[in-house]
Amino acid sequence: MFAWWGSKVVRWRRWILAAGIVFALIGGLWGTRVFGVLANGGFDDQGSENQKAQALLDERIGNTNADVVVLFRNPGVTVDDPAYRRTVDAALRQFPPGYAVATSTYWTTHSAAFVSADRHETYVAVSVKNRDENIGLSKYDGMREAAKSAGYTVQVGGPNGVSADINERVTSSIGRAEGLSMPILLVLLTIVFGSVAAASLPLAVGALAILGSFIALRIISLGTDVSVFAVNIVTILGLGLAIDYGLFMVSRFREELRRGVAPPDAVVRTMATAGRTVAVSAVTVAVSLAGLLLFPQTFLKSMGYGGIAAVLVAAGAALTVLPALLAVMGTRVDSLRVFRRRRRAVVAEGHGFWFRFANGVMRRPILFAVPAVAVLLALATPFLHVKWGGVDARMEPKSAESRQVSDTLLRDFPDNGSTAIQAAVSLDVPAGSADGRAALQAYSQAAGSVPGATGATVTATRGDTARVDITYRGEALDSQAKSVLKDVRALPHPAHVQDVLVGGSTAQVVDRLHSLGSRLPWMALVVVLATFVLLFLAFGSVVLPLKALLMNVLSLGASFGAVTWIFQDGHLSRWLGFTPTGAVEATQPVLVLAIIFGLSMDYEVFLLSRVREQYDLTGDNRLAVATGVQRTGRIITAAALLLMVVIGAFSTSDITFIKLIGVAMLVALLVDATIVRLILVPATMRLLGNANWWAPGPLRRFYARYGIHESDAAEPSDRVPATV
Repeated sequence: MFAWWGSKVVRWRRWILAAGIVFALIGGLWGTRVFGVLANGGFDDQGSENQKAQALLDERIGNTNADVVVLFRNPGVTVDDPAYRRTVDAALRQFPPGYAVATSTYWTTHSAAFVSADRHETYVAVSVKNRDENIGLSKYDGMREAAKSAGYTVQVGGPNGVSADINERVTSSIGRAEGLSMPILLVLLTIVFGSVAAASLPLAVGALAILGSFIALRIISLGTDVSVFAVNIVTILGLGLAIDYGLFMVSRFREELRRGVAPPDAVVRTMATAGRTVAVSAVTVAVSLAGLLLFPQTFLKSMGYGGIAAVLVAAGAALTVLPALLAVMGTRVDSLRVFRRRRRAVVAEGHGFWFRFANGVMRRPILFAVPAVAVLLALATPFLHVKWGGVDARMEPKSAESRQVSDTLLRDFPDNGSTAIQAAVSLDVPAGSADGRAALQAYSQAAGSVPGATGATVTATRGDTARVDITYRGEALDSQAKSVLKDVRALPHPAHVQDVLVGGSTAQVVDRLHSLGSRLPWMALVVVLATFVLLFLAFGSVVLPLKALLMNVLSLGASFGAVTWIFQDGHLSRWLGFTPTGAVEATQPVLVLAIIFGLSMDYEVFLLSRVREQYDLTGDNRLAVATGVQRTGRIITAAALLLMVVIGAFSTSDITFIKLIGVAMLVALLVDATIVRLILVPATMRLLGNANWWAPGPLRRFYARYGIHESDAAEPSDRVPATV
């Protein structure tokens, strides 16, 4: 099929290139508008008790949450001065019109929670109509100007302020990462190929993949919410994998030209071999990302949809536009050489560096494998003490305005009760009736008396619904807060109390962990089974897929250990530029699991497909392994380095968990490119011997007929190591 498609691409090359140009224009003009429709948050299961409690309160009482926090400060005047209130009221009149449904201030609530310890600072809590609406911080300039003339400073924060800040930083970080990575990638690709013309082709595919990813996200956003954070991850995958696929395709095409194959036939041969492997790799990565669709969180779902689309766009560009470019360029693919590389003499298979290294490992497989596994297990040990947390303003840099507001509230407002546990109480009588008041008093007394609680207060009522805030000592994610939440949820209902839904910051994280934990085994089952089938079709063995899955577990463990050590424990925080929170946000490991699992299998497919090819030719397991490592060593090393450059550039994002995902991917790639591919793969395959290729008789016959083969062993030139 791939050879057939290659011949069609050669015939229709100009039409395909024209379609590629149109596609890029659509991406630039229409796809890039996705930044204006991205959703905020999305980390929680809408069916959780916390989310149900919030929805009930919003519906029956109205939104009373501090969605936007406006912080006022004047070192020369205290809140007791009437002029302070007049200035705040004048500034609030400049609040973006039609956005707020309620505002709470010190003067309307008479609550000490709204005043700093020195009484020179106060804040206004604003409840908005639509929490999903993103409004840029520049919209509040009128408020700032109105207060500035009177000597006051104004800063805007709160959940919506954080979202606005993040949106702006995500948008700017995309351009910065592309500007940083593209020149480095061009230099590295030029070194790999020795030709600017050849080096530019993977970059062209990468640029097309980025624009295609924007189109995919924009289309997806028409039917469902897409998280603002999806842009970074989708762009990383689209650009990184497109360049990887482009590298493999261009390398194989040049190899065919060196054999004396005519350019049109070289395109067909490239599609039949490297093209087929690219397709298998893309499907494997997409299957891994598909596991994210099993989760109810918008954040993970949008990452799944966007990631699958980005991978398929990258592979599609590599299998359509790239071979069309190769067909047009032909032998000119080697033009614009910046330096002359000495052509290597054709040598015997045993003379290559990668061949010798693999043979050295296979001579003493246990001596190499045991320390390698020990190193990976040691890297994974920090994950044993991982603590799960939530998302807050600390994911932003200290220079962010909304982060500064959050830090000020924690530092200067000791009575701020924003982390209280919130109970949505439904009654069978009006809350204002005598029976209703008695029921609420009984419930509040019981809730405020659970071990660890410091009190409970009815903060709002309407009709037959009330909101009760339960306070406690310590932070929202402390064990004491979780214990209070558990006990409050277990309280029996007093008379006239029909139902109680308990939410708040603590409940949010507890419910999130429960939701993720209940679906994680199903994700693992689906991804493992699908990957096993794909690897069997690629290698014709039931042993190699099991070994590859085990290697993946070791790589994941090392990545998770590094993430815990760095982002939870705070090591390297100053160098990487983030604030450690003492916990890891719970959805991130799930996302990292899907991405790293797919990327690890990516290089496994490229390496073991060549090993399988040689085993079919020689029947010698040891020779096949060494030759496969030799044939793919330089290309896979270059591909891993290029992908690490892409990930590293996007990891310069100001958002902490974008850094977290980047670091996890970098660790996994480094482990795969060194310990796994250079040591564990040859060592374990040497120990297993011919058992590597075992499969039951019926499955062997199935593979012989339907397996994914890309053998070109009949050609004598394949008996020597291929070079880039």
